[in-house]
Amino acid sequence: MMDEALSVMTLADLNEPQRHAVALPVTQPPTHALILAGAGSGKTRVLTTRIAWLLASGQARASEILAVTFTNKAAREMTARLSVQTAAHVRSLWVGTFHGLCHRLLRLHYREANLPRTFQILDMADQLAAIKRRVKEMGVDDEKYPPRELQHFINAHKEKGLRADGVDVHDAISRKKAEIYGEYEAQCQREGVADFAELLLRAHELLSRDAPLRIHYQQRFRHILVDEFQDANRLQYDWLKLLAGGGAAMFAVGDDDQSIYAFRGAEVGNMRDFEREFAGDRVIRLEQNYRSHGHILAAANGLIRHNRDRLGKALWTEAREGELVWAYEAENDQEEAGFVVDEARALLEEGVRCGQIAVLYRSNAQSRVLEHELFARGVAYRVYGGLRFFERQEIKHALAYLRLIANPDDDTAFLRVVNFPARGIGARSLENLQASARQLDVSLYAAAASLSGKAAVAVGGFVRLIETLRAAIGALSLPEQIEHVIECSGLAGQYRNEKEGSERLENLDELINAAAVFADSAEASDADEAGGMLPAFLTHAALESGERQAGEGEEAVQLMTVHAAKGLEFDVVFITGLEQGLFPHDNAMQDARGLEEERRLMYVAITRARQRLYLSSTQTRMLHGRIRYATPSQFLAELPPECLKLLSRPSAARADAVFWREGFAPFKRADACERETAAVLPGGLRLGMNVRHAKFGFGVIIGTEGCGGDARVEVNFGGAGIKWLALAYAKLEPATT
Repeated sequence: MMDEALSVMTLADLNEPQRHAVALPVTQPPTHALILAGAGSGKTRVLTTRIAWLLASGQARASEILAVTFTNKAAREMTARLSVQTAAHVRSLWVGTFHGLCHRLLRLHYREANLPRTFQILDMADQLAAIKRRVKEMGVDDEKYPPRELQHFINAHKEKGLRADGVDVHDAISRKKAEIYGEYEAQCQREGVADFAELLLRAHELLSRDAPLRIHYQQRFRHILVDEFQDANRLQYDWLKLLAGGGAAMFAVGDDDQSIYAFRGAEVGNMRDFEREFAGDRVIRLEQNYRSHGHILAAANGLIRHNRDRLGKALWTEAREGELVWAYEAENDQEEAGFVVDEARALLEEGVRCGQIAVLYRSNAQSRVLEHELFARGVAYRVYGGLRFFERQEIKHALAYLRLIANPDDDTAFLRVVNFPARGIGARSLENLQASARQLDVSLYAAAASLSGKAAVAVGGFVRLIETLRAAIGALSLPEQIEHVIECSGLAGQYRNEKEGSERLENLDELINAAAVFADSAEASDADEAGGMLPAFLTHAALESGERQAGEGEEAVQLMTVHAAKGLEFDVVFITGLEQGLFPHDNAMQDARGLEEERRLMYVAITRARQRLYLSSTQTRMLHGRIRYATPSQFLAELPPECLKLLSRPSAARADAVFWREGFAPFKRADACERETAAVLPGGLRLGMNVRHAKFGFGVIIGTEGCGGDARVEVNFGGAGIKWLALAYAKLEPATT
């Protein structure tokens, strides 16, 4: 019997579209619905209240409900809310992440799933260790087939529902990877373990082949509710469809405009498929935003309208319009960081809480300049969801090589990189080396000559590498020294072979930038006292890496990538580095789908702000220790000019600065400028001309941009790749070869 008092109470504080979604009638055939919920529209509240309403109205028992979230934290919060909202016994609910629910299913039916009762789960580190062990036992060259790359290969195929025998084999490399995948599967089966990707795949296979079990759960779960549906991958959606095949009502809540995890396998197209296969015309749009002021929402709406492949909605608010979105163009990244810190300090003086200020960036490497400026100006900060710049693995590895070059007796640095990248130097060899060093009372580096046999060859090779690096960098500038060591030590190659290595490479590039800035700073004047420029820089890096973050519980400005900011909100948000190639990122601009995801990422960044939003870009930015001419992000040009307040201080030399001031159309002038100057560039250069560069060698000009002293060219250097060079800084000259 319906408990009308409870059911009415659960709906009391909802707006009309929310009430409509929550109180959808329970019918036969089942009522499916797609809740298209914009940022800050209360989507999780709607999903939770839908469950409470089903229970309170007596239209479903707790045991008939399956609710899927994307994080364990969200699952716990949902259960806690339901405990307050309804008197039902919520422990009978199945609430959890995809992996958590699949794990629960496999535990209950381990025999049918061909697993031991006590099967264990491998986390990502354990899985990588298992793959390394299998590769070693197979006698496979781990340089040709890096374990991390194999880990991504295996997980990516599992997430597509493919076992080793289903892999598309088209050459010797893919055939070998499929073979390793198969051997790894057999190893896991023998040992009674399952990795994360295996949980979902095996649960899907179990329900697919075991008809009685599938029918049991199809009849049990009459209501399937999914939060953050835009983040589901194809296998997750197929698993949901299997469970819904017996007539369950599907209630999916998501926002296609916030689908930003394609690199993790998320498939934004699932939402259109769900609309076609389940919801039909039952798409309910939650567009009232309870988070942001009007001008911020106008910016978000204006931007996302440029995406073509979307279901469509427009956020609005009953709150006031608030302040205009502030946009600032700095001369360089250091000035940009100074602007952010100046504004942050002014906000703090106005009474804004430190913890309600967030600084967002597209790439983790951007944090270094911001960290430096915040620390120098005495503003407490915390890097959210990540490590401070000088704590990152790749930075510590690079600094260890540099420390060893500067001081071969540094045993800590020696142990950190003697076998990174891997050189076949095992734990036993290092134990013998350490014992010898203690006996001789010398450093590990000096004791290397005392080894014999295979260990002597491997460790001796490492020592020779350090000696070679020391000799090679003697005549180079500080940034060139660091760039050479990163490349020739094998660090760069190691990270190029890793699926997620691009971010580590960006951080290493930023280390080169840090060296270039240091070389031009007042601190560099003390280099002679420190024993040279490299030791002076290492001292600077050590001081920079000191304990500078705010402590636990201490109010602090939050630094984070835009991806890490998903699901969070702040009174004040700074979005930095809004330049072409950075945001939107070069890696995502190869096709329309990549650019649309970058635009969704920018949309997510904008909608994190409640009261104030700042956007910043630079005219120049350091890249590989050299100044790079920067072009404003196209996303700036896509924002409605009426919601912007422009704070730029354009340089007289900047040809397109007037357009920046008059309405954010920086590309109009650039395009016209290219037409005017494509034939002849400064120095007599022109499009299609063969040129020579002191570092990159011979190349051909394949593109131009900008005018006069701000002109830059795109040059194909063959083996050295395609590079953009600012003519004011690059030493390019015509070549006949």
